[in-house]
Amino acid sequence: MELKITYSKSRQKATALADILVAMGVGSILMVAVGSLSLFTGRSLAALTNYADLDSASRTALDIITRDIRQTTSLYEYSSNSLTFVDYDNGMLKFVYSPGAKTLTRIKGNETKVLLKECDYFQFTLWQRNPVPGTFDLVATTNADLCKAVDLTWVCSRKILGQPVNTESVQTARIILRKQRNTTFGL
Repeated sequence: MELKITYSKSRQKATALADILVAMGVGSILMVAVGSLSLFTGRSLAALTNYADLDSASRTALDIITRDIRQTTSLYEYSSNSLTFVDYDNGMLKFVYSPGAKTLTRIKGNETKVLLKECDYFQFTLWQRNPVPGTFDLVATTNADLCKAVDLTWVCSRKILGQPVNTESVQTARIILRKQRNTTFGL
């Protein structure tokens, strides 16, 4: 007795449908993998670009602030969010931090320039020369007349897709008032 295998058209259609479903499943998995890789790469590139931009802006601001403060003759007044210096031309030079706007602004005469944007934190500390003879270190002070140096610290950050991810720039500097003179200004 001889057995013969026969195929019907309905069985062939079912096989073709199964093949299509398997191919669609494999294709979907590959598409999800490629999409995830693209999203991850996009986030990484955005984080790197944001970090480089924040770092560049912070360095530029630090260069300007350092140059300006070193040229001042004295600290005139300060508050929790601002520093006002007497400049080399007896004009006022002011740095103002606005926590609401997250900006650090430089004001000199009628000229106003925003140095930092997206600045989450800004803090400064005043230093004076150590009054003990024979020592050359600095001591923290709250007296603007005795100020010889200023420490500045700030943190700037951006968000990628609503979350701060590797986009933080932190700067810290101690700036010495080089042209300091002991005079009283009647301003």
